[in-house]
Amino acid sequence: MSFDVQALAAAVERLGPLVRVLVAGAAGSVPREAGAEMLVGAAAQEGTIGGGTLEWRATLRARELLAGGAAGAVSRVPLGPALGQCCGGAVTLAFERLDAARLAELGAGPLVARALDGSAMPLAVTRLLARARGQGALPRLPLLEGGWLVERAAQPARALWIWGAGHVGRALVSVLAPLPDLAITWVDTGAERFPEVIPAGVTQLVAANPADLVAHAPGDAEHLILTFSHQLDLELCHRLLGHGFGAAGLIGSASKRARFHSRLRGLGHADAQILRIACPIGDPALGKHPQAIAVGVAAALLKGSSGMQTARDRAGGRA
Repeated sequence: MSFDVQALAAAVERLGPLVRVLVAGAAGSVPREAGAEMLVGAAAQEGTIGGGTLEWRATLRARELLAGGAAGAVSRVPLGPALGQCCGGAVTLAFERLDAARLAELGAGPLVARALDGSAMPLAVTRLLARARGQGALPRLPLLEGGWLVERAAQPARALWIWGAGHVGRALVSVLAPLPDLAITWVDTGAERFPEVIPAGVTQLVAANPADLVAHAPGDAEHLILTFSHQLDLELCHRLLGHGFGAAGLIGSASKRARFHSRLRGLGHADAQILRIACPIGDPALGKHPQAIAVGVAAALLKGSSGMQTARDRAGGRA
């Protein structure tokens, strides 16, 4: 996780002033790793630091800070002695009150450093920032030092375009949208094809011919193609092969893959390029249910791959 000013600003618009609860440190067996966060507003919250008693008490503390107007706080919680949990580890939680004005104060740069308690910047943080500027040396983050919290600034998100808002498209978006560092663009032919509520952070695009939007996708974007029309799927593959992409996956079966390969070759594309389009997507061992496909794609994304294996990597498929 990282400090994402834009995402936090959007959360403030949804929730109003909020307290960000960050797992700033973790030792031993704990519910969530360092960097996990939740956002607590006056009437709603988003994210999780692991649930259970820890999260419940942290939520109460966050709302106390929100009501009292304090800038922030730090709390180290030994899960066994303090909460009676059997995990046996300990977490350090950083509570930070955020609103539009506070977010506007935070500067740009690879690191975001700020006081949680109003104290002056410790020498250790001054030196850390100097090393980051002069040598590009970044320590293990997040870091709490002398009442100051230091995190990496969010990097440009991984661009993922999902073509189609049918059952599988909806399942994919519902599973993938909560994941960090993904910028999802969701495309279909009409607004009525989308659910009434689009998840936060997902860009909805409507076009009579979605293939015309391929030209607007970043050249390194990843694509999942699963529209209602095989002809539209083919056109999207054709346009993407001409435009360029980081990775692409096509929902389908072995026979659909073979037909598309033949047709794309007939449109002038080389075999090596066509084989970059994975078909099928997800993990066939999980089954054909839309959520199962989405889980398979999400698992691969979390492992750092494209979420799609190329046609030369495996056979099998879905109708």
